[in-house]
Amino acid sequence: MALITTSNHEHDLWPGVAEWFGTKLKQHNTEYTDLFDRYTSNKAYEEYVQSTGMGYAPAKAQGAALQYDAGQEGYLSRLTNVTYALGYAITMEELQDNLYAEVSRRRAGDLAISMMQTKEVVAATVYDRAFNSSYPIGDGEPLISASHPTVGGSVQSNLITVASDLSELALENLLIQIMQTQDDRNFQIANMARCLVVHPSEYFNACRILDSVLQNDTANNATNAIRAKGLIPDGVKVNHYLTDPNAWFLRTDCPGPTMIYQERMKLKFDKDNDFNTKNALASSVERYTFGVGEWRGIFASPGAS
Repeated sequence: MALITTSNHEHDLWPGVAEWFGTKLKQHNTEYTDLFDRYTSNKAYEEYVQSTGMGYAPAKAQGAALQYDAGQEGYLSRLTNVTYALGYAITMEELQDNLYAEVSRRRAGDLAISMMQTKEVVAATVYDRAFNSSYPIGDGEPLISASHPTVGGSVQSNLITVASDLSELALENLLIQIMQTQDDRNFQIANMARCLVVHPSEYFNACRILDSVLQNDTANNATNAIRAKGLIPDGVKVNHYLTDPNAWFLRTDCPGPTMIYQERMKLKFDKDNDFNTKNALASSVERYTFGVGEWRGIFASPGAS
């Protein structure tokens, strides 16, 4: 067990330190809430089950019996809650001899930052693995795939037709693809983009594309149709924890559950003392998971490079 002793911060024991630095760095605002919608959980795991309706109505010949159809279950997504915990232990001697109260006070804040950063990385990992077949969702395909199976027997896609870096043309092509979304019975559904999620390296490019009054990077005196029609109403969401600078994502207004943040237990801090060692103990723990229900809630491109 890691233990904070008088040797961890030797200068804590002597007067003369003007100021401590290194753990006061500014943190980003919460970003995982832009990637996922929150759902509460009261069990070890939760199951999200797709349900499909009936198919197209066939023509009925005069005097003939009508045909019958039935809705059914589609794929199932089981999301198991994970416990994340971290703590620290301090010797009695370190607490007694430490001359700087701010050093002791900041440790709880450091613990909170560790838990926050952990959650952001765990959330972004779902997006980082979105194109990887080693991490399938409930239908057996990766989150972003051209081959999502359907109850109707066809396959559907939330992967851009031609892998493209972020540009106005590529964004328009993916928006068209979203507009043509079908359900599992191959019915056309009203699916529209909500926000564009990008790596920091594409943030300025994304802002220029979405916010330009006229078409971006062209001499044509043409309207920026994406902006003019409000086709991405929630704008650009930059995520500093994504690892692929080329991939970009469009979250849609498809009814949930789509991108799921499942919370079993809120972050809890606790402290205690060990009777035998007299060490002071502090801990933080929470239970949650991130996962996917309905894949139609997100479309994406891995980028061209």
